[in-house]
Amino acid sequence: MPGSILGTAVRRVEDPELIRGQGTYVDNIVPVGALHVVFVRSPLAHARLEGVDVAKAREAPGVVAVLTAEDLADVPDHRPFMVLNDACARPLLARGKVRFVGDMVAAVVATTRADAVDAAELVEVDYDPLGAVVDPEAALSGGAPLQFEELGSNLAAGVRDPDDVRPLDGADVVVRARIVNQRLAVAPMEGNAVTATPGGPGEPYDMTVHVSTQMPHGLRGQVAAQWGWDPERVRVVAPHVGGGFGGKAGMAPEHAVVIETARRLGRPVTWTETRSENLTAMPHGRGQVQYGELGLRRDGTIVGLRARVVGDAGAYAGFGGALALGPTRNMAQGVYRIPTIAYDAAAALTTTTPMGAFRGAGRPEAAAMLERLMDMAAVELDLDPAELRRRNFLAPEEFPLTTVTGSLYDSGEYAKSLDKALELAGYADLRREQAARRERGDRVVLGIGLAVYVEVTAGGAAQEYGKVTVDDDGGATVAVGTSAHGQGHATSFAMIVADRLGIPMEQVRFVQSDTAAVPHGGGTGGSRSLQLAGSSVLVAADTVLERAREVVASALEASPEDVVVTDDGALGIAGVPDRSLTWREVAAAAHEQGVSLAEARDESQPGATYPFGAHVSVVEVDLDTGRVVPLRHVAVDDCGRVLNPTLVAGQQHGGLAQGISQALWEGFSYDEDGNPTTGSFAAYLLPTAVELPTFEAASTETPTPYNPLGAKGIGEAATVGSTPAVQNAVVDALAPLGIRHLDMPLTPDRVWRAVRDAEAGTVADPWTEPPSFFADLPVRGASADPEAASVDV
Repeated sequence: MPGSILGTAVRRVEDPELIRGQGTYVDNIVPVGALHVVFVRSPLAHARLEGVDVAKAREAPGVVAVLTAEDLADVPDHRPFMVLNDACARPLLARGKVRFVGDMVAAVVATTRADAVDAAELVEVDYDPLGAVVDPEAALSGGAPLQFEELGSNLAAGVRDPDDVRPLDGADVVVRARIVNQRLAVAPMEGNAVTATPGGPGEPYDMTVHVSTQMPHGLRGQVAAQWGWDPERVRVVAPHVGGGFGGKAGMAPEHAVVIETARRLGRPVTWTETRSENLTAMPHGRGQVQYGELGLRRDGTIVGLRARVVGDAGAYAGFGGALALGPTRNMAQGVYRIPTIAYDAAAALTTTTPMGAFRGAGRPEAAAMLERLMDMAAVELDLDPAELRRRNFLAPEEFPLTTVTGSLYDSGEYAKSLDKALELAGYADLRREQAARRERGDRVVLGIGLAVYVEVTAGGAAQEYGKVTVDDDGGATVAVGTSAHGQGHATSFAMIVADRLGIPMEQVRFVQSDTAAVPHGGGTGGSRSLQLAGSSVLVAADTVLERAREVVASALEASPEDVVVTDDGALGIAGVPDRSLTWREVAAAAHEQGVSLAEARDESQPGATYPFGAHVSVVEVDLDTGRVVPLRHVAVDDCGRVLNPTLVAGQQHGGLAQGISQALWEGFSYDEDGNPTTGSFAAYLLPTAVELPTFEAASTETPTPYNPLGAKGIGEAATVGSTPAVQNAVVDALAPLGIRHLDMPLTPDRVWRAVRDAEAGTVADPWTEPPSFFADLPVRGASADPEAASVDV
């Protein structure tokens, strides 16, 4: 048996075709003669639709059709990836009202995109403006404009713990803060894109949909349900996908309009959103207001946590509002021993872009709240923040462990990752430099921030499809139900096959993201792919190997137990170098013997896995300008067994960029009338390589017992850990001024104003009393519990 390549740094096999310009993105493969859709979108956040006049547009050059809600009255309302509240259904095109800037009012269909753009300008819409509400807390106060008047309020969902859960009883010290986890635009490199091609008589599919999605089979199911088609009569293909990050989970309403248009006209129809459409219409992420209270004893032992959280659902009860009720609560205990947790949450409707998922989907929000409170407690108790965390870590011998909020942690060794991060950062030296600067009275101060986190991966997903086939030419084909969009799946799965069968990676073909070629699959979300599909590929490859050994044993008249994979990748007899068959010869022999060298598996694992890690952020803050410069970021993430360090580092780097960016720069905002004020990249600040420090990424390995690879997810981990580390670093830099908390993004203006006020003797209290509506929420367990819905993107 050749030496294992698992655990080694292997170059990605996916990249050459992309580097050579051979990508197959949806917008690159539009069929000749396809019609183009352009949407007429509302410029108002909230208004009644008094009339939509499309007569001039229908007469414009190149126009084939113009559709409004009236034209689509017989089509069911859009069903998103996850429904938060059935009473807030979204029509495919706005009907009666528009509920956010960017809401779709009409769809113009023309022979060219240019003609469709011109005709869209001719659609005349009569809006009767209504009041807007962009703040989720204000939306739940009395007198707020209602998104759905029939509901009687803007509460999409909510739940609270019983009054007898009192987590702060017995605490010597309680630290409190109102923490804003701001709304973010997902902003993938490739926005939404879809081409729908109807099938003709005798063709195998009623509809073929090429779409940029994370979950082809899930989208197929939504399409089939929307139009009442047999799922087998719908084909969904996701070619190359330029990023997803949770924003491409499920069928968007734009997808549905394009598909319906293709169905009606019997012609291919395509749409690719513009960047401004992407920023204002693709579901946003994060968006929580958290009232957190942490009780501790004087020795630093945590007594309990009380959290009251408002999730912004945006318009139409976007499922992102449910993250506050589900994943954020589930991960509220973090890496610590917290005996009691009380957690109340409300999801509020606002006249803003619907909320969805963004890298981490509820877990970063939990870590941000808890790690901010831990740093505040360290200051209050005059303890080093690393020491306070160590005193409260769950111990390795306690796993598997069910948390107070019901999460079943599989394995963890939290102190190991923290110790490694502190060592790599040179923590003691950093603290000495910080002290020296403070003693000198430097106006450019040093901040050091820590964050230790745990997150959940493969939650709500018990299995995934994987198939391995030895081909006649001696190579192999791997087919999986996941859907890669940059993570390195082809490399990972080829490594497993090469490791088990000895077939060179360059001879392993990869099939994914086509429902005609892969029978079923859960797609990609929740960092699930390697641990689930990888395990299926592993078991399938082992099964194929056992059959191949029988074939070789029969052909060479030997015992199957003596057949091994040789160093040159053939199958031979142990100890007899001249008696072997190449895989091409094995495939031929298998045909003769009637043996299949193909195996499909749907391996399962007993539950979710829980990666963890520790981050150290080092920043400089200029007290005269408020500018924050990230100097270093040390990330030690533990995703169980590491299959390929190169891929893990790539995921860490991407997650760090997004997590640091949330802390310092990104934030989607609206004015009081609901108009986006960050609707372009001129105002919505994404970092470049210039703004980011060199990442110092490392790993520890704590395998999970839940799958044969021992692997956990890595796709979202660095985002979870980095944001609170950077936020803590900035507040740490300002601590001598008495500043205890600042909300993100930590822009120069926000930091400068806090410094100015503090130096003038005014420091803002981080705590305000939570709104009264929390007391009116239904009690957990007393009725149908909305948090039971699983969100795994």
